[in-house]
Amino acid sequence: MKLHELKYTEGSRQSRKRVGRGHGAGSGKTAGRGHKGQNARSGGGVALGFEGGQTPLYNRIPKRGFKNINRVTFAVVNIDKLNVFEDGSEITVEDLQAKGFVKDTLDGVKILGEGKLEKKLTVKANAFSKTALEQIEKMGGKAEVI
Repeated sequence: MKLHELKYTEGSRQSRKRVGRGHGAGSGKTAGRGHKGQNARSGGGVALGFEGGQTPLYNRIPKRGFKNINRVTFAVVNIDKLNVFEDGSEITVEDLQAKGFVKDTLDGVKILGEGKLEKKLTVKANAFSKTALEQIEKMGGKAEVI
């Protein structure tokens, strides 16, 4: 069998039922909705997950863990990426976004100490790791928390 010889099997494709087109069409009058009731009416039906007043499944299943509503998530940048900037320049969050190191700043930007810094830079970010701070100061630069 080749791709151009493929065919649908008998009965696998059905045209949709056109409802509310009169008695002769087979589903006129109530258009397959029955008589009265919630689902017979326009805009009727229940919300997704509603089980008729019984506690819904997503409420019955056990929840695990702890969701900290005050969690702070940083966008992280490793210090070796900062070597693309010119020696002695001042780096802000906007500069990091412009270079494509940070897409979404989330709750701020944190500089991590992975890699090796080779230039003297003034870095302005929301947080720094200890190793990143050490490397920046070792090269004679400054780390400013904004």
